[in-house]
Amino acid sequence: MCGPIAFSLGLNPSHKFDFTTRNLTYQFGRVTTYTLLGVVMGFLGTGISFAGFQNPLSIFVGIMMILMAILPKNLGAESFGFKPFSNLMMHVKMGLGKYLRRKNYSSLYITGLLNGLLPCGAVYAALTGSMAMGSIPKGAFFMFLFGLGTIPLMFATVIMGNLISIQTRQKILKILPVLMVILGILFILRGLELNIPFISPSSTSLELNADGHAH
Repeated sequence: MCGPIAFSLGLNPSHKFDFTTRNLTYQFGRVTTYTLLGVVMGFLGTGISFAGFQNPLSIFVGIMMILMAILPKNLGAESFGFKPFSNLMMHVKMGLGKYLRRKNYSSLYITGLLNGLLPCGAVYAALTGSMAMGSIPKGAFFMFLFGLGTIPLMFATVIMGNLISIQTRQKILKILPVLMVILGILFILRGLELNIPFISPSSTSLELNADGHAH
């Protein structure tokens, strides 16, 4: 959903400074929304972590990421008639239509804020991952890093606009589900505690590291 919005910004790459500042204003609007959503998901994850379900949550998150990558895209909340979500998306899209017609900095930032709320499999996967972090700061930071990671490609998308062929866009989109599956597998391994260094450490090794006794 981010691509069409980026194509519609109408920024002129020939004016380098103006283009860069306006593009970054829009991009950091998205990052702001992602970070705030990370706060919410981190809060939810904190309760689950305190209840002692950190590992099951990590496994659940991994499974959800894999399912989001392999299930048809039309199995979203809107297709199940989830009215509150559908109404929210309608207001978000109306706001986007309003602010896309304006070209000032505040409108570009608000466009980015609203764009961050649009349905997106990658964002959903990142949000489930931020919940598995088990704390508000970690959840927010996870989503902040996710947002930063999307800036280079989205920045380039605004530059290239319609110069990118449909075939090229489809090739790029095919990579995303693969990355989601890989990330999902990593979350599952993390929850299984298989004592694999850096990938699936056991709770015992984590406790030893925390106490400073492990070598």
